[in-house]
Amino acid sequence: MVFASLEFLLLFFPLFLIAYAVSPSKARNTVLLGASWVFYGWWSPIFLLMLIGLTWLTWVGGLALDAPAAPLRRKRILLAFMITVLAGTLCWFKYANILAETVNGLLGRVGADPLPWERVVLPIGLSFIVLQAISYLVDVHRHTVPVERSFINYATYISMFGHSIAGPIIRYDWVRRELTQRYFDWQNFSLGARRFMIGMCMKVLVADTLSPLVDVAFHLDNPSFVDAWIGCLAYSLQLFFDFAGYSAMAIGLGLMLGFHFPENFNQPYLASSIQDFWRRWHMSLSSWLRDYLYIALGGNRNGAWKTYRNLFLTMAIAGLWHGGDSWNYLLWGAAHGIALCVDRLWSRSSLPRIPSWLSHTLTLLFVFMAWTLFRAQDFASALNMYAGQLGLHEFALGDALSVTLRSAHGLAALLGVASIIAPLFKHRYEERFGAQFWFAPMAALWPVAGFLLSFALIASREAVPFLYFQF
Repeated sequence: MVFASLEFLLLFFPLFLIAYAVSPSKARNTVLLGASWVFYGWWSPIFLLMLIGLTWLTWVGGLALDAPAAPLRRKRILLAFMITVLAGTLCWFKYANILAETVNGLLGRVGADPLPWERVVLPIGLSFIVLQAISYLVDVHRHTVPVERSFINYATYISMFGHSIAGPIIRYDWVRRELTQRYFDWQNFSLGARRFMIGMCMKVLVADTLSPLVDVAFHLDNPSFVDAWIGCLAYSLQLFFDFAGYSAMAIGLGLMLGFHFPENFNQPYLASSIQDFWRRWHMSLSSWLRDYLYIALGGNRNGAWKTYRNLFLTMAIAGLWHGGDSWNYLLWGAAHGIALCVDRLWSRSSLPRIPSWLSHTLTLLFVFMAWTLFRAQDFASALNMYAGQLGLHEFALGDALSVTLRSAHGLAALLGVASIIAPLFKHRYEERFGAQFWFAPMAALWPVAGFLLSFALIASREAVPFLYFQF
């Protein structure tokens, strides 16, 4: 079950809203927790049991870290143990397959029999749940947040169906007050519903429409120059509108219930540098990496060389966090780490500043080409796409992609590009048309129209899972 599905829109969410609305304020966390476990268990009851177990373990761990009589050394050992358990669980499900495949590949090269292996399935949302639990335990240890003594409240924070599957990564400090006191009113509900509908438009009208085109482009044997760049640019739009759409829907769902989740994207494709890009893209992950990994490694406190080392390691680990089915994710993170180091070094040197238009162009070019590595099944497939992008194969549009292309793909791409560029002209068209009688009704009603169109498309085709479910 996904947000953009008939099961969620017509069954799960309406029933949940009715139960949530008629419940007393003190019981709403229990209702939300129960619904979140049903939502998660819809995917797999076994993984639900694991989620409950990790939730209970980290809740007890938080209580132990807050015990005033416990020595500091014992608390540090406990914190390290809890992080090891969480990270170990994540690493097993994420990386066991790729490690087994790598070992078997090496054994095959020397003529040895491969090891017997049954593929491990990654539980949906485990990466986000683990990061939230780690941030909570570290913050309790640092005394930056008070320990949560209610298991219901803590489990609600960890398991909330609005964001637990694919983010944004919510820190306990951001919602701890609203876990005990929030307002379920018409104003929050209407604003949240509007945000949810905008997110669904992003997901269904742009991302899902481009999805078949991307699948074909990234499975071509020898993509031409045009094929490779159509695939690269289409995937860049698909990934952004899929993930940003999910984040908007999650933020909207939270607002409908009285929670104020942070923004996760800030027009990343308008970034002027690679540093600026990471201030705008998946901001909840970027801030988490900064506060709990980069600073823990030493940050920029111990000289220039160690600063660049820490920056590179942080991004390489961030890349590895995204997936364990291919080493491409590690290479993607390492590439961004190198780019950030180069950007930082250039900005702090006496070298001439790059013109803004050129900096923006180079940033987008790097980001888009890095997405090719991110999307490709393996390194050989990525090299094949890069060969096409560099014109090492044919130039013209290939037959396979020509057959796949539809007018809907062009309309989705144009809608995506227009949505990216529109913020640049927001103040201009508000000043010009804001006083017109039709402007306010149109601004209020277009998300409803987009939602109805999205609903019709969902009803006419199978629901497409969010891309970040795999991470």
